[in-house]
Amino acid sequence: MPTISIQQKLLRQLLSRHGLQHDVEKMAHQLPLLGTDIDTCDEQTLDIEIFPDRPDLLSGETLAKAIRPFLHGSKSEPELEVVSGSVKMTVDPELEQIRPVILGAIVRDVQTGNTSEEKNEFIKALMDHQEKLHFALGRGRRRASIGVHDLSKIAPPFHVKAVPHSTAFTPLASEEKMTLEEILTSHPKGVDYAHLLKDMNAYPIIFDSNNEVLSFPPIINGNQTTVSHTTSDFFIDVTGWDRRACESSLMLIALQLAERGGRIESVEVTGFDGKVEHMPQSSPLEHQVTERLLDGLLGRRLTDEEISTAINRMGGQYLGRKEATETTASSVTKMSDIIEGDVVLTFAMPRWRFDILHPVDLVEDVAIGHGYEDLGADVPKAPLTAIPRKDNHIRRRLRESLQGLGLMQIQSLTLSNDFDQFEAMRWPPMGEVTRITNPITIDHTLLRQYLLPGLFRLMASNRHHDLPQAVYELGTVIRDHSNSERFAFLVAEQGGGFAAVRGRIQSLLNDLGATEYSIEPLSGKMGPWLSGRGAKVVIAGVHVGCFGEMDPSVSHQYELSVPLNGAEFDISALQSVLTDPV
Repeated sequence: MPTISIQQKLLRQLLSRHGLQHDVEKMAHQLPLLGTDIDTCDEQTLDIEIFPDRPDLLSGETLAKAIRPFLHGSKSEPELEVVSGSVKMTVDPELEQIRPVILGAIVRDVQTGNTSEEKNEFIKALMDHQEKLHFALGRGRRRASIGVHDLSKIAPPFHVKAVPHSTAFTPLASEEKMTLEEILTSHPKGVDYAHLLKDMNAYPIIFDSNNEVLSFPPIINGNQTTVSHTTSDFFIDVTGWDRRACESSLMLIALQLAERGGRIESVEVTGFDGKVEHMPQSSPLEHQVTERLLDGLLGRRLTDEEISTAINRMGGQYLGRKEATETTASSVTKMSDIIEGDVVLTFAMPRWRFDILHPVDLVEDVAIGHGYEDLGADVPKAPLTAIPRKDNHIRRRLRESLQGLGLMQIQSLTLSNDFDQFEAMRWPPMGEVTRITNPITIDHTLLRQYLLPGLFRLMASNRHHDLPQAVYELGTVIRDHSNSERFAFLVAEQGGGFAAVRGRIQSLLNDLGATEYSIEPLSGKMGPWLSGRGAKVVIAGVHVGCFGEMDPSVSHQYELSVPLNGAEFDISALQSVLTDPV
């Protein structure tokens, strides 16, 4: 989860420009409702974690804009104030297959600070905001990448071209020219992001009218455009593959600079398809929510005044209500599930609110803006009759057997990552992997396919405790986007070799009533097993699971140096070949 640190003096300065007095105590109490987790909030510093669905809060400036209506009751400003500019940028047709979304904006007369220290803090905050957006919206610069340039050092109009690998320029923080291929293989930023341009015959470059290189997106800017203490006019470029992510990134950087007194100017962009547009767009987006959805989720009906006040606090505007006509009903979008006769509420929300994807998101904003404490209380009215799981009996028998063997049950996160699931364990993906589109952390990027990695992580966290340690988990894994039930156990003990784990497996199978089974050696190095000390269990011709000693090379990746043994089994496979005594 992105973490930002903001000096309270900056928030005081930004709010004072609008005649508002910063209330630290009030902010500490109410700010978490906007999608933040406060670590520190004192008179000097605000340290907060921003939930991935609120990238519009990732800088002190954009946060200040959000809290003006939320904490201080100011009139919301969902429209971005943009004046028409004269700068043009042209995109070559070849960019369609290389980096199709190219956007730009200019912000002039930005007040970056009065002292060298303040200017340094501003530049650092600008770069930090840029990188946070690369993570939150750009997905590691794949969907969107941002370049910020000193406008006084470049000469419009700009031209985005597809150029050969041998093209050379001086990259940021360098004194020597490098070819694009050299940048990708030897420059730190090039090495980090070279995979984004893999197998491309040409690379994107943004040139000015003097044929100077502004940027090599999504890798690095040119050195001559570097932002410095004297910079007050900025050119912003955003490139990528996701139009919505690019537009939000552009607006949020522009908004950060505008909150410092800057004036946003549009840039005329001629895209690869010849389409001309002026960016950034200033108008808010209109969203529709049915009254029945709002009332149903909130549990009470709000007046128009209450709705207007609530959505104003969240940075939007309430435009009123109307009855859906046949024409309205036929124009159903993902933002409105509307039928003829519905009462429809219309809202105008800022374009940079990337998190608004569904009518429910608007209902949530109304609830937060109004206050959950005023929505009343209710209890479920529908009968809740429990239906036992089909695998209820075998799960109970497994728990009893594993606990009888001295193992303690744990429950780990369903979220995992490629390293734990596949690389460290030496297991291949089983079918399609279900990945998280907007993960909170780099450690939680997919839904797990195996249970053992979670047990390894637990053992790593408890590696300083006394031995033996023995844990198991019955849990769900997701393979081919479908749920599957498995169990696994892991034991850390001195002298716990293959014989020890084989004994546990035999006792477990005996408890489950498996009288005829075979234990067969595993070949190769697939899985975390030590070579020659891993085996699979086959019942009635069905492979139900594997067990064995853990390879020290696997254990060392989790900083574990004690002998480990364990197993992982498929509960559905066991259920298919075992008789249920119940």
